[in-house]
Amino acid sequence: MADNSPTPKAHENTLAPEHSLKRLSEPEEAYPPQPVQEDSPVTAAEKIESNIASQHDNPSDERAAKRIKLAGAEESSPKVNSRDKIKGVALVKPEYLIDTYNRSAGGANASATIDDDAAEGRGTDSRDSRDHNWAGGKNKKKKQKGQNKNREFGSWSDSIKLCNSVANSPESSPKVCEFGDRCKCSHDLRKYLNEGKQKDLTTFGGRCPVWEVNGRCHAGWKCRYVSSHSKEIENSDGKKEWVLIEDENLVQGNPEDGDTRKGIVNVVSAKDKLDLAKRRTKTEKSDQYSEWQEKEAQQLEKIYQARRGQIEEQREENRAKYIDPPFLPSEKRRIYFGPETPVLAPLTTQGNLPFRRLCVDFGAQLTYCEMAMSMPLVQGQKSEWALMKAHESELSPPKYNPGSIVQGYDNAKDLKFGAQISASKPVQAMKAAEVLNNILPHLRLIDLNCGCPIDLVYRAGAGSALLDAPSKLEKMIRGMNAVSGEIPITAKIRMGTMTGKPTAQKTIERLALGNYETRDRLGAPGCAAITLHGRSRQQRYTKDADWSYIAECAALIESYNKKKDQLTDTIQEPDERTLPNSPDSKIYFVGNGDCYSHVQYLDHIQNAGVDSVMLARGALIKPWLFEEIETGQYLDKSSSERLGYIEKFVRYGLDTWGSDEVGVGTTRRFLLEWLSFACRYVPVGILDHLPPSLQDRPPAYKGRDDMETLLASDNYLDWIKISEMYLGPAHEDFRFQPKHKSNSYEIEAEG
Repeated sequence: MADNSPTPKAHENTLAPEHSLKRLSEPEEAYPPQPVQEDSPVTAAEKIESNIASQHDNPSDERAAKRIKLAGAEESSPKVNSRDKIKGVALVKPEYLIDTYNRSAGGANASATIDDDAAEGRGTDSRDSRDHNWAGGKNKKKKQKGQNKNREFGSWSDSIKLCNSVANSPESSPKVCEFGDRCKCSHDLRKYLNEGKQKDLTTFGGRCPVWEVNGRCHAGWKCRYVSSHSKEIENSDGKKEWVLIEDENLVQGNPEDGDTRKGIVNVVSAKDKLDLAKRRTKTEKSDQYSEWQEKEAQQLEKIYQARRGQIEEQREENRAKYIDPPFLPSEKRRIYFGPETPVLAPLTTQGNLPFRRLCVDFGAQLTYCEMAMSMPLVQGQKSEWALMKAHESELSPPKYNPGSIVQGYDNAKDLKFGAQISASKPVQAMKAAEVLNNILPHLRLIDLNCGCPIDLVYRAGAGSALLDAPSKLEKMIRGMNAVSGEIPITAKIRMGTMTGKPTAQKTIERLALGNYETRDRLGAPGCAAITLHGRSRQQRYTKDADWSYIAECAALIESYNKKKDQLTDTIQEPDERTLPNSPDSKIYFVGNGDCYSHVQYLDHIQNAGVDSVMLARGALIKPWLFEEIETGQYLDKSSSERLGYIEKFVRYGLDTWGSDEVGVGTTRRFLLEWLSFACRYVPVGILDHLPPSLQDRPPAYKGRDDMETLLASDNYLDWIKISEMYLGPAHEDFRFQPKHKSNSYEIEAEG
């Protein structure tokens, strides 16, 4: 590893410990958000620091008393041997520590419980009401419990709403408004530009990032950079008008289609979504297979309820009355998981398109959309289908070592992007799988979420609740496999629902072989890959992942793959359509939990026996974890590099959500969501102990420069200031509430 010892310049950091932005107990109202207009991030950062320093020059009595107290603690605080590692606390080099941190007590930050449920499971803070619709259609107002209660983001929009008929048209020739006199939006372009629109942004040199990529800005006159792609011209009659400019060399697609973006795929048309909403889209395969499953379940129920001496007789009767399923599954496309394919987990809220693009740039080989609810998909809800959009970079084949022993796998036909869905009933899962297969042209696989621990999902009978309903889970996998065409079906599970009572081994056997009563007639359920998160539902994300148990399950997978050969009919060859990854019918096994370095990744591959590792919070805190895995070394990213990644995310965000006021606000919101994880990163050059642990919380420390200290701040007001470097001042109605309550501030945000 390269020598990352601090340079003399780092020791000359003018940021005094009491001025650090890594605050522990200072009141948030002392740090009002400062508007940042500068183009240069360094200049903006210097202004932020000067504002904070000026506040310390004129402190209140309470703040002065606090500083005196901290100074006293600083003098009396004994030095601790740097080799002493306290569990749960990141070991930072002494020269970067701020002595207000109490090492003997374990540290304030170390004792704080950070709620990471929102990283991999849906909470009650989603951006729309789809949870309530999916959970049964009852949108009753109940008292919210937990740390995410009453989480709001305010609103961000123009004071005067411009009609879409005017938004992308020349001033003198707008389109015909379909609402006519009933339209409540403004049709006066000049009034909108002068009075109703926020000032143009000066970031990115005042040039629209969307226009530079697409040659056209879909926000039109609403764009916050509209001055860069519009001009005032004089017509032959001497009248002046404003017109939008396009670059014909870059423009692609239909200009009438507002969803068209260069490089964006899996864009579902408004007609398809409307057909789903109006129930005009047929799911005949799902209906037939669901009806057959119900009849089959009734016959099996007779066996389960039979007396002990009559069980075999009832089985014989069931065999005589057995009816074949209406159709067999289509032969599946081969997929591959290997050491060279680190996987980005399906992350709720955080697994958005801009963040996935960023991770693919760093070397993520497999990606998933955010967990989508099955019924809203079938009902054509826009918010759910928006999750299925992917970037063309996710369509490229994942890395593949030709020396790997994989039969029938064609890497050229593989791609990175897969979808994850959640369902509480087999018919829901089947309908969603059939619709996804029929509508989406680019889908690697469909993953069934069987591990989400969130109460809302669990109580509805989905997510980790499926671990306690193995019969229903098997029905889902079989049904999805039957109707999904050539798209493989996979599952993501947890160790179990209760701590100390793991059930994953039985679940894996069920997914690999099927129920004892059905495996001889129907064969394997057809699950192509299983991902195991090394925690129970009860543990959520608070305990270390149990990789020893994951290793036990990985050993069982190999035995199950061999056992399937023994269960097949010796006279008739098994139908490849009933087997995953035919002709070798191999089930891939992926481990998940607490992977935060390339050392841990390789250790899990070699010693736990998994085919690959899925990265979740580790990728959120440092997306370049994929790059570390590929290069096989720790990467000490500087503050300027990390700031460059934030800029790239903003560009991707504006390209995804638009460069108008709504798009800028949405980009800001999801940037802040990411920064709430990214601030937990401790640079390698500051650490005194490797490998870093995902469960460790850093003590109060100062970075090697002011920007590194700012990026380490756990105060959401500082995250807003970072966002303002690229997105300008936040809208006056913008609000942001962190998902978890920090020990240094309350979650009630005043954007």
